[in-house]
Amino acid sequence: MYFRVGKGLSSKLLRYEHGIVYIELEVRSKWKRSIDAAAWMIANSWKNENPEFEDAVASKVYVIDSRSFDYKRTLMHLGVKPGYDAYKGVFFK
Repeated sequence: MYFRVGKGLSSKLLRYEHGIVYIELEVRSKWKRSIDAAAWMIANSWKNENPEFEDAVASKVYVIDSRSFDYKRTLMHLGVKPGYDAYKGVFFK
């Protein structure tokens, strides 16, 4: 909830298999940093806050950029899945 309200980032777990966490990330207008920074922050947050992901080695983040494309947020509210704007990979130590 903190990331959605405080930072303008919304994420959803898609799946976890073979040590890789798959996450869908929506970047909203409140977020002022890069998409790379958003992917890194969300991936590490999912890993660090969920003990079931302690053995994860990487994360694949699918990014929807609502700050550049306003209509994508409306589509999501209507139940239509818009295309992804970026795909980011994050490796964990």
